[in-house]
Amino acid sequence: MAAMKPRTGDGPMEVTKEGRSLIMRVPLEGGGRLVVELNATEAANLKDCLVGVTE
Repeated sequence: MAAMKPRTGDGPMEVTKEGRSLIMRVPLEGGGRLVVELNATEAANLKDCLVGVTE
């Protein structure tokens, strides 16, 4: 039987490049991580949206 490891959302938000895609991992409050695959255009659009609401 495999050992059960707790899934936690602890840890930093991170983005890595895998091939042509960017993989964004965001920790969630209830535990776990949201994993999103983006291309360069989608990442640029996300950046523009975030800059718009954080200024």
